[in-house]
Amino acid sequence: MEFKQLELLGLTKGEIRVYSAVLNLGLSSVNAIHKKLGLERRTIYDTINKLMEKGFLTNIKEKGKNYYNCAPLSKIKEEITKKKDELEKFEKIIPKMEQIYASSKQPTNFEIFKGKEGIKAIFEDMLKYKVNYFIGGRWYITTEMPIYWKHYNKRRIKKKVRWVNLILHDSPKLTTKRFIEIKTLPKEFSGTPSIIFIYGNKVVNVLWGKELLAFSIESEDIAENYRKYQKYLWDNIAN
Repeated sequence: MEFKQLELLGLTKGEIRVYSAVLNLGLSSVNAIHKKLGLERRTIYDTINKLMEKGFLTNIKEKGKNYYNCAPLSKIKEEITKKKDELEKFEKIIPKMEQIYASSKQPTNFEIFKGKEGIKAIFEDMLKYKVNYFIGGRWYITTEMPIYWKHYNKRRIKKKVRWVNLILHDSPKLTTKRFIEIKTLPKEFSGTPSIIFIYGNKVVNVLWGKELLAFSIESEDIAENYRKYQKYLWDNIAN
């Protein structure tokens, strides 16, 4: 029996097949998994390594031979809890989205971005605009994507793209501040569920967690309102 619902926790179909085989077999060698599934051993080894990295399988050695077993099912419960928490965070910003849509007098374009490649696409788009505004960040891109950030920042500086950034109070120090203006928001803002990017006619809300998710709204009215909000925080709240 295979548990296809595990796709909801980020497992691929191949990972689900191997995990289900180990769950049914109990403590298993690669040969035992090979006999049950008929997959190539190299494929099984690669899949096992990925499942171990994700915390779904454990490994023990007996007489120099590797055996694999499913991690305690509390791991799956933990992943389900994380998913629920992420969805709850997303639900908190739905009223704000509805308010923005209701107040907008212009047609809007709405896009959703997922994963690191989606976030990179947003940052590449920001290079087309001379000023980028931010509310509520912690310099996540510098810590989560350091190699990309290193090359990106060189291009940003070369293009003289200016950042006006309202960061959270516990943000790490930034080594480079060329074309970057920074003010710090008070502790009360630390519970903000998303980071806001404002550039051109676009407003992007980013949920920067285990699974990256962002949604972009393109509207001149909405972007201008957010710029006014950012300026108000800059002038009256941040320091």
